[in-house]
Amino acid sequence: MTLDQIPFEIRELYEIHEWKHACAILASDFPDEWNDIIEVLSEFRLYKSWLTRGGGRKSKISGFIDEFLYQKGWQEKKFSTRVVVDEQSMDTPTHKIDCYKNRIALEIEWNNKDPFYDRDLNNFRLLFDLRAISVGVIITRCDELQEIFNDLGRGQSFGASTTHMSKLLPRIEGGSGAGCPLLVFGISRKLYVEDE
Repeated sequence: MTLDQIPFEIRELYEIHEWKHACAILASDFPDEWNDIIEVLSEFRLYKSWLTRGGGRKSKISGFIDEFLYQKGWQEKKFSTRVVVDEQSMDTPTHKIDCYKNRIALEIEWNNKDPFYDRDLNNFRLLFDLRAISVGVIITRCDELQEIFNDLGRGQSFGASTTHMSKLLPRIEGGSGAGCPLLVFGISRKLYVEDE
């Protein structure tokens, strides 16, 4: 594992898992995108006010990460893919990537239903096999945050069937990402800030 390429401060604040040398690929072949990821992770904090106030369609957590990266040239991206067999063309639609730049795909899974992980990992697998991406990154939440949600009276909004690390890791370890190099960051309680 090459997690030592991640700054110590980030390793202290996030639960991090890597497959197929994702860190080495990012640091060596995609230094600008790597720096963007490190920078957004460094700037991010989990504010109490973001958890106690309704977020509408998109949470403040996802919104912060998206907007930070969009200002660095990342974009939401939908790929147009098709398979051609004996001159017969068949569309093979993919889902939009939350944040994409120069062959790096990043998804934010804060509080979706856990099958969204299957969608993301299948998308990464297909796009990697088609040589459209080189690394897939997922930012999600650590299981330990459930205690904070419960203390805030928001435990029901962040239930056991929503996206958190213990729902993601078995999928990846079971091969769901196939050959795609993957890097996963879990938002931990060390990032929590009481701002109210």
